[in-house]
Amino acid sequence: MRQHATELIVTAPRQGLHEFTLDVADWVASTGINEGLLTLFIRHTSASLLIQENAAPAARRDMERYLARIAPESRDYEHDDEGPDDMPAHLRSALTATSLSIPVANARPALGTWQGIFLFEHRRSTHRRQVALHLIGE
Repeated sequence: MRQHATELIVTAPRQGLHEFTLDVADWVASTGINEGLLTLFIRHTSASLLIQENAAPAARRDMERYLARIAPESRDYEHDDEGPDDMPAHLRSALTATSLSIPVANARPALGTWQGIFLFEHRRSTHRRQVALHLIGE
């Protein structure tokens, strides 16, 4: 059993979903591990990770609009240290995921045909997000 770890920096130029599947797949292939389990963890509280449809942009737009409706920007939140998008970003992060586990088969993340790995940026401004990756296997 072997393991590898790294950190990817994913730049999110705007609020919304940003795919980085190829970056993850390239790193997995570089490790030499053919079968195993990949864990991704985002090191932030106002962004999250999702496995989502990567073929139809409308699916991503619908997801973004849905979360904006259920956790809208507002001056009504007590926690607004960084502006009106601060607390909604934390709520959206809590409703999604901060970590993902993906099987690895044939030296590739074993994703479905239309699945991609996305960073979900919940803040309006540009951010460079840290995503920790850990792969264990043979």
